[in-house]
Amino acid sequence: MLVLLRHGESTANAAGVLLGRTDAPLTDKGSRQAAALGPLLGSVVRVVSSPLTRARDTAAALGLGLPVEIDDRWVEVDYGEHEGRRLGEVPAEVWQRWRTEPTFRPAGGESLAEVGTRVATACGELFSTDGAGARDPGGDVVVVSHVSPIKAAVGWTVGAGDAVALRLYLATGSLTRIGWGPGGPVLHTFNAVPVPPID
Repeated sequence: MLVLLRHGESTANAAGVLLGRTDAPLTDKGSRQAAALGPLLGSVVRVVSSPLTRARDTAAALGLGLPVEIDDRWVEVDYGEHEGRRLGEVPAEVWQRWRTEPTFRPAGGESLAEVGTRVATACGELFSTDGAGARDPGGDVVVVSHVSPIKAAVGWTVGAGDAVALRLYLATGSLTRIGWGPGGPVLHTFNAVPVPPID
């Protein structure tokens, strides 16, 4: 099973700021969210993380006692010139293009289609790996990542393409599970959070 975890709340998430490649620490709530994900996991054989601090700190908080592999393909989308802006400061026409054109790339940034390509490659490799891969019956592969790559992985799983990301909500500190069936990847769980929610 491939278990995708969105990192806990960061300071930029709490401030309502677009956060792509910029590093931002977890808030106290984010640290609690990260720690609460550990008990939701079964047997884990491998842990992979985005290179960004908020993802690596979430992976460490799981308390799994496994080395954390860094894979740049799981990094957040690059918002380019809009990086660090408050959500309300992004021009309406930019939001419109993001919501309707998966190939739209802001100046200096990355498109959702580009995120989809790198994530599809990473998912394919994790499911094809012999030994400690996502098809290992002895345990799961955990990937700690961000909202856009996890949505891209869901799009890859259900064959919906990159535009599906615009119709999905994914909370910080959430869990998504993807298995493998006779015909390929199967979505088992999406956007699960600990109960009761972490405040």
